[in-house]
Amino acid sequence: MSTYLSEADAGKRIMSRCDELGSISEPGEGVTRLYLSPEHRLAAEVLVRWMQDAGMDARIDEAGNVVGRYHSVNGGGPYLVTGSHMDSVVNAGRYDGPLGVLTSLDCVAVLGNQGRRFPFGIEVVAFADEEGVRFRTTLAGSRAVTGRFGEDLFAAKDANGVSLPTAMREFGLDPAKVHLAAHLSDQVIGYVEVHIEQGPVLQAANLPVGIVTAISGQTRAVIKLKGAANHAGTVPMGMRHDPLLAASEIVLEVERVASSFPNTVGTVGSLKTEPGVINVIPGDVSLTVDLRSQADCDRNAAFAELGAAFELIAARRGVRLEIDKILDLKSCPCAPSFISQIESAVEGAGVRLLHLPSGAGHDGMAMSELTDIGMIFVRCKDGISHSPDESVTTEDVAVGAAALLRFIENFQGNQ
Repeated sequence: MSTYLSEADAGKRIMSRCDELGSISEPGEGVTRLYLSPEHRLAAEVLVRWMQDAGMDARIDEAGNVVGRYHSVNGGGPYLVTGSHMDSVVNAGRYDGPLGVLTSLDCVAVLGNQGRRFPFGIEVVAFADEEGVRFRTTLAGSRAVTGRFGEDLFAAKDANGVSLPTAMREFGLDPAKVHLAAHLSDQVIGYVEVHIEQGPVLQAANLPVGIVTAISGQTRAVIKLKGAANHAGTVPMGMRHDPLLAASEIVLEVERVASSFPNTVGTVGSLKTEPGVINVIPGDVSLTVDLRSQADCDRNAAFAELGAAFELIAARRGVRLEIDKILDLKSCPCAPSFISQIESAVEGAGVRLLHLPSGAGHDGMAMSELTDIGMIFVRCKDGISHSPDESVTTEDVAVGAAALLRFIENFQGNQ
């Protein structure tokens, strides 16, 4: 009878399951699996079954995360937590998030097959909402695990006006019980995550995996500009109050300011005009700004400089400006002892060491409020992510799995 471990190659095992989980998606190109959607429910049920097959006690928790526990030699905890997220952006690839979940699950399956247990347990978590696409609730799943699923999340609504509590009830969850997803700090001894790099550094270095030093802090804001809509053919250029022209300057200002600070990046990812027709000067424009840096002082200084520049642009263009900061996450360093232990695991897998920061956010940012964290990056082709073109190799995935397994086998806590 064929079983999961009948395939000897860990990379092939994990990639096959990434394909299977990736098929659980809204119709269309790539993977679209949003928080509290029917696709989320189906994927969660599949993951529960796979965890149980690997010898874990598994369930969907009160926030929609999938939690599987492989107990210690004493039959309980404390637990080394590992995993990643199961949700996606729209038209995503198959590996951003699920690769970390399924690599962790594979390690437990191997240990369970060998009958090996440790003085600590291993908990695999598939976080329900890291991307925050549906409700703009980034890290909601891991915030629930750390006991920080607050009123700001309960107030969120999706694009169709469905509130998060309503969506939770439709999913089969009780919003009043979400606090039960929180973990006790004395039951968690660390968090380690495998994730695709989502950048080109490992490919440039010709290395399959790398060691993450820190996760960059993030500031996100929605910028709203209100001008005067009017006929495109009758208002002279010098008499217009055009918010789109102001927005155009703002976009370039984001590029200029972010480029002037070290290790800082700025992105305008969305721009919307109203009424949005060819023969009308726009009356209203909204755009988003995403600012990231490893150094919080640089990120905060850059955002302050942007705010002052936006004010001057709006005043000169004769439009009203509103800046709504919707996310402000501190940078998150990985624990030095975890970095050291990951170094040993990577070297044990026969790979030259390379340290790099993460410009993307991860559930580790929330988990760092509860425990020490570490991360292993796996090379992805051309650094492409958040796209159906996202790609990894079975060979690199196998190296990532070997490094994680060695880390678990030799884990000494935070020394």
